[in-house]
Amino acid sequence: MKIKLAALGGNETVEMRTVYCNTLLELARKDSRIMLLDADLMAASGTRPFAKEFPERSVECGVQEANMLGVAAGLSATGKVPFAHSFAPFCARRACDQIFVSGAYARLNVKVVGSDPGITAALNGGTHMPFEDVGIMRGIPGMTVVEPTDTAMLRQVLLQAAAQYGMHYIRLARRIVPKVYDADSEFEIGKAAQLRDGSDLTIIASGYCVAEALKAAEALSRRGISARVLDMFTIKPLDKDAVEKAAFETGAIVAAENHNIINGLGSAVAEALAESRAVPLERVGVQDLFGEVGPAEFLAERFGLNASHIVKKAELVVKRKNHHFEVASVA
Repeated sequence: MKIKLAALGGNETVEMRTVYCNTLLELARKDSRIMLLDADLMAASGTRPFAKEFPERSVECGVQEANMLGVAAGLSATGKVPFAHSFAPFCARRACDQIFVSGAYARLNVKVVGSDPGITAALNGGTHMPFEDVGIMRGIPGMTVVEPTDTAMLRQVLLQAAAQYGMHYIRLARRIVPKVYDADSEFEIGKAAQLRDGSDLTIIASGYCVAEALKAAEALSRRGISARVLDMFTIKPLDKDAVEKAAFETGAIVAAENHNIINGLGSAVAEALAESRAVPLERVGVQDLFGEVGPAEFLAERFGLNASHIVKKAELVVKRKNHHFEVASVA
């Protein structure tokens, strides 16, 4: 991978959904198997240009997510490569059985796109706010779970997912997000991206929390704490080698995610540490709660997902690490 960071604190100038549509158009112009399915959300997903250029390869399924995923499975069985989109809770919860049985159990090739993850659902409120979708998808055998961080990563994730046979769940923020990477950065599904080196702890983050982790690392450096930052954009299969390396070299981990702390990134990291190198771990995430209505910045503070909360967890995990070292030295 080749990683080049953008200036900290800047935002993208193009919405994620625009890059989603443009990349699918790029794929479709080269590959007649690419198809688009949506659940009455083409305006929300920004895919009307695709439907206009490829009407014969676009299926508007209406507010019938389970049926949409069944149709996607059928298309895959005929050799097509379907990208099926709805809001993330309706993919993960409402259509879970179709994804599990019709798609994964049948070993088919469906790309499930769930948008507005976690607090980015914002004013759509608790019913539309998925804090559990990663956990659901992690439990499906053979499913690849990816959360692109910004537009540069999204494009590459879509290109790679289209080229890889199998079930993929792509957790998509639709609107403007913080710009983390320059356009010429390179990524590989299944491999963590190291954004910053550090020696005192490692912050392993995904999605919304990646930019917050970088802010936290800057704040920690001013306090004399050196934080490594990993973007674990592939949550399944987890890059266990990167987790073990971080544990060995820094001795403490903070996992940060825009998701329930149960069965998401933090759980995956905890599992990897328990099986390889147990070190102090703190988790930043939603504390087993339902979503609420509000702007994303308000919700990030409400649920403890922003940089200030990551800093607090980082300071705590370093104290735990140092205490463990002191106890071990005395013993």
